Amino acid sequence: MSKTSESNASHGSVKSYVVGMLLSLALTFASFGVVMAHLVPKSMGLTAVVVLCVAQLVVQLRYFLHLGSSADQRSNTGIFICTALLIAIIVAGSLWVIHNANVNMMPTQISVERALARD
Repeated sequence: MSKTSESNASHGSVKSYVVGMLLSLALTFASFGVVMAHLVPKSMGLTAVVVLCVAQLVVQLRYFLHLGSSADQRSNTGIFICTALLIAIIVAGSLWVIHNANVNMMPTQISVERALARD
């Protein structure tokens, strides 16, 4: 194999980009339809949008970032998973700290008069 065909081996073809674009457009229009045309019951609207969002993420990771289980993409996929895990840990830890600070530092059993008193 020549050097150029080796470097382009992990990139998609025009056909895969078109398929990815069409799937992304279909998922975008489906999300728009859920919100604007009320295609699902109101109680399921948020769930439908989240599911379509995750599907859109998977389509974009697969067709545009070329993440997958092929031998030449395993390292990129592993790095992406580790990065996503680290971000999730940082966000969850920050929310936990903020929640604990809110619970432990806010007065709960105090009246307005007591709060305004200067003693």
